[in-house]
Amino acid sequence: MTLFPTSAIMCIWTILHHLPIISSSFLRCKLFNRSIHTPGSLIKFSMSPRILFSRSVMSDDAFIDAFSRIGLTDKKTKEIIKNKKVSKSLFDIINEAPKPDSIYDDKTISLLHALAVECKGADVPNRHLVTNAIVDGRLKSNLQVSEAYKYVNSHPDANNSDMEKHSGVGVEVTEDDVRKHIGNYINENKQQIEAKRYAGVPALLGEVKKIPELKWAAPQLFKPIIDEKVLALLGPKDERDVVKKEKKKKEKAPAQKEKTEPVRSMFSEGFLGDLHKPGENPQMYPELMKEHLKFTGGKVFTRFPPEPNGYLHIGHSKAIMVNFGYAKYHGGNCYLRFDDTNPEAEEEVYFNSIRDIIDWLGFEPWKVTYSSDYFDELYELAEKLINIGKGYVCHCTAEEVKAQRGMKPDGTLGGERFACPHRDRTPEVNLAEFRKMKNGEYKSGEATLRMKQDLTSPSPQMWDLVAYRVLNAKHHRTGDKWLIYPTYDFTHCLVDSFENISHSLCTVEFRLSRESYEWLCDVLHVYRPAQREYGRLNITGTVLSKRKIAKLVNEGYVRGWDDPRLFTLEAVRRRGVPPGAILSFINTLGVTTSTTNIQAVRLDSAVRNYLDSTTPRLMMVLDPIKVELVNVNDDFKEEVEIPYKPGDAKFGSRKVSFTKTIYIDRSDYRDNVSAEYFRLAPGQSVGLMKVPFNISVVKVDKDDNGNVTKIHAKYENEEHKKPKTYIQWVPEDNLKISEVRIQNQLFLSENPLALPEGYLKDINPDSELVYKNAIIEPSFAEIKAKSPMNIPIEGSEFNIPEKGGPYTVRFQALRVGYFCMDKDSTDSDLVLNRIVTLKEDSKK
Repeated sequence: MTLFPTSAIMCIWTILHHLPIISSSFLRCKLFNRSIHTPGSLIKFSMSPRILFSRSVMSDDAFIDAFSRIGLTDKKTKEIIKNKKVSKSLFDIINEAPKPDSIYDDKTISLLHALAVECKGADVPNRHLVTNAIVDGRLKSNLQVSEAYKYVNSHPDANNSDMEKHSGVGVEVTEDDVRKHIGNYINENKQQIEAKRYAGVPALLGEVKKIPELKWAAPQLFKPIIDEKVLALLGPKDERDVVKKEKKKKEKAPAQKEKTEPVRSMFSEGFLGDLHKPGENPQMYPELMKEHLKFTGGKVFTRFPPEPNGYLHIGHSKAIMVNFGYAKYHGGNCYLRFDDTNPEAEEEVYFNSIRDIIDWLGFEPWKVTYSSDYFDELYELAEKLINIGKGYVCHCTAEEVKAQRGMKPDGTLGGERFACPHRDRTPEVNLAEFRKMKNGEYKSGEATLRMKQDLTSPSPQMWDLVAYRVLNAKHHRTGDKWLIYPTYDFTHCLVDSFENISHSLCTVEFRLSRESYEWLCDVLHVYRPAQREYGRLNITGTVLSKRKIAKLVNEGYVRGWDDPRLFTLEAVRRRGVPPGAILSFINTLGVTTSTTNIQAVRLDSAVRNYLDSTTPRLMMVLDPIKVELVNVNDDFKEEVEIPYKPGDAKFGSRKVSFTKTIYIDRSDYRDNVSAEYFRLAPGQSVGLMKVPFNISVVKVDKDDNGNVTKIHAKYENEEHKKPKTYIQWVPEDNLKISEVRIQNQLFLSENPLALPEGYLKDINPDSELVYKNAIIEPSFAEIKAKSPMNIPIEGSEFNIPEKGGPYTVRFQALRVGYFCMDKDSTDSDLVLNRIVTLKEDSKK
């Protein structure tokens, strides 16, 4: 054993980790096969040189060389290297695998690639256990590889024996076994299969694969046996099966004639397009489906279930659109269900805001419900859970429960799981204890009702979750009736069942919850809705956490939860973003199972495109300079007609008074002419928008600091000359603006949460610029009176009619940006917010 100071080893490791390319001869240094011991610590280098080499920055050529060595074709190699994360993992896996005598066979290559896809570039401790098992043939299927990976990834101390146990190594399921279990399943569900006939075969295939005894069966055995059994039960296909197919063709034919190219919709393709039809979601007790379909009439039923403990943010707009939009697209219904099971955090203002935002986005709930509507039914099912031996009252502390669930003292999972000491009490004792909880005989934290699940399961969602806890808090709807409240894990799936939800759509962080969701419905013998998970929407360069936004609000970095620099939906609305722009943007992104991380500038671009089609144009100057025409009479006046949107008659036009005195923006004047400057300057005339003749500088007045205070100009009305450019102007009878607020990104970086000093140190000092001298043409009053204008975009399915509010008074300020009126405006003081710039900043 070689002795080295720990600090020296860490320095060596840091240097090696950051080298772009390390020679293989150096990596064979014996250092990496030794243990390093220092007083009180032992560092063992178990990492092979080949793995260390793979951490370097690799070129595509290095990947191609490694992949071709194991027998991958050129075509497959090119496909794989398009995904850098998978390529890195496959490269590492190849280098950690036992050196083959010859190239791997196709099956081994396929399984190694499947393992790389599972890893996606991550460094996984003990992954070599899986790699070796693939190469030596112990792991024979993608399912086994997936289960083996899940095990080693969640168990840093994994060993071969346990890995083999969790991945079914050595478990032999014969063809006779498969035939027997499929036959039993078909006999038990004969009536349902006969009703659906051959249309139900795809779903049948999915169901039999879930039979526990067939988990490790060869996948290729299922379909031939199912086809054989179904044929024996139903006989050959006849007109009942053919008619349905012909009917579908006939229904599609007219649509294909009418539209040469169907309109793309997130509801008909991708994740949502692949969802099951109502009635096809699997059930442990098929007879429950009959009552469900009787209630729904075969329609789609979804729900949007927000917690009323904060304001919704931009990510929720996707959830709202997915749930309400999917039901609407299929002619179904969507509930707005408030998940009000935590009275300590819920406030009326959040309930009102959520309802208001859903209405603003153009959706109307089929019904508005509350989880608290079902507190009595939930309590009854909690007692049933206890009576059937699947629920028990636990008196352990939070720390003790964490230890039972395998949490180590350092806060990481992977320790040995063990049962709560109260787990095996009789139902009679547990029922009595639960009623004590209900009657207020225990304080908060002294007792919980837990579900008796499966502590041996690899899923944390099956480690005896809490179903009820004591909360001595008054509920906003039920008052003091309850001293115990159900948890999300107990409430959500059961209320979905009560409300006959056909598609329980949620984001991917709830994927593991699907197992406990289905388990609870099944053990309580209630209809089981189908939970399906899609990727959430995140916006980079900001924070969406309620706690972090609260800090911004409370410490005065922003005006409030609806400050236009934030991405709460209240803030987005106040900034003037139209709801149709948000929905059309989400539609272009589509819905997949991957999280969508979008830069704010991409959302701005979509908003800009939407506003370009829906807003009138006005002339506004942020920093005005007075211009006086020296060669016209004091009463000179010409009415200039200007369209609100050139080329679009539906916006109409207005007349603006061109008189002896007008105003231009300070940025449109310079004392000197340059090659790239075409606006007003001494010796260089300029055109004014829609004014017949140019103006030119006669003289300029300045203050003591050299700032221009007034331009004396000539109106060149003797001869028409084409100017180099036209600038905007505002008439003398203009409207004064109290404040024009130019909002920029609140944070300087794309990931403010990654800063070691904290996100508050990343605040952009120029996140809001305020102009207090701006003026606008008087036609603004007409636009305000006509708002909300609700100008539709031809062919768009997202023309959302708005009902009013200052944020609906929108316009494009020529050459400045898109603006709306802010809620701080009064009859005497006009305040404007910039929605977006006229074009994307090239720096971004």
